[in-house]
Amino acid sequence: MDILQIENVTKRYSEHTALSDVSLAVPTGSIYGLLGPNGAGKSTLIRVVNRITLPDAGRVLFQGKPITDDDIYSIGYLPEERGLYKQMKVGEQAIFFARLKGLSRREAIARLKEWFVRFGIQDWWNRKVEDLSKGMAQKVQFITTVLHEPKLLIFDEPFSGFDPINANILKQEILRLRDEGATVIFSTHNMASVEEICDHITLINKSRNILSGSTDEVRRRFGENQFEVVFDGDGIKLSQAVEPFAEVLEQSPVADSDLCQLRIRLREGVSVRESIAAANEAVGLRSFREMIPSMNDIFIRAVEGKL
Repeated sequence: MDILQIENVTKRYSEHTALSDVSLAVPTGSIYGLLGPNGAGKSTLIRVVNRITLPDAGRVLFQGKPITDDDIYSIGYLPEERGLYKQMKVGEQAIFFARLKGLSRREAIARLKEWFVRFGIQDWWNRKVEDLSKGMAQKVQFITTVLHEPKLLIFDEPFSGFDPINANILKQEILRLRDEGATVIFSTHNMASVEEICDHITLINKSRNILSGSTDEVRRRFGENQFEVVFDGDGIKLSQAVEPFAEVLEQSPVADSDLCQLRIRLREGVSVRESIAAANEAVGLRSFREMIPSMNDIFIRAVEGKL
């Protein structure tokens, strides 16, 4: 079942169209990457889902029904524009946000103490917010976003400002929340993070959804049928053997070894098994693997219109 369905959503501001007939579905219990260049419409879509702004056309369904203001209590939203009250103490600030999410003060304190220990910021409970580093402040905001255990979590550029160690801690927490039943949407420019943790993605460009699917399926879809052959033997002989089945693109030595590698593109209608058999007859075959493009490559090609 899809926890969130966006159907033909359009949003205009004066003469600017921020979203044009955008549709997508977010499966329950998944991590969903919302990708796109700056100004593509990602943040507008997130605001529509959170009912901060309403669409001019189309609709948003939450758990199979048109989304309402009451559904927002089942959503945790961490916007890209962070904001804390600098003169408040960290603990009281966190309690304030937790109370807004419907938690009692006692329950808020109990949950916050646990999260503060998990993120290693328990010693900052009675310090002022203005004393926090940017990374620590973002940890506090992440905690207050997830504290009420919402069914849907939406993070806008959650890794911005984090060093690699803390970014990894955040990734592990997102994965844990997913494994415990939450659905996560996050908007990001970090393609490495998309490959590591996203189950599904949508790429928005110039206000439109131009690409959607599971991460693995999208990468394979645009793999261009290229393979890398690592071998021991005569490269010319190998090229001649596979030529009926594939276009030879490049040959190069494998670093720090006596092996070579050949990059090929299979011809239409040719099976991988045929190509492997031909290569194995010609040389000592060490590996034969598909070259699947990275999400970063796909992102750039899609935005440039080269897919």
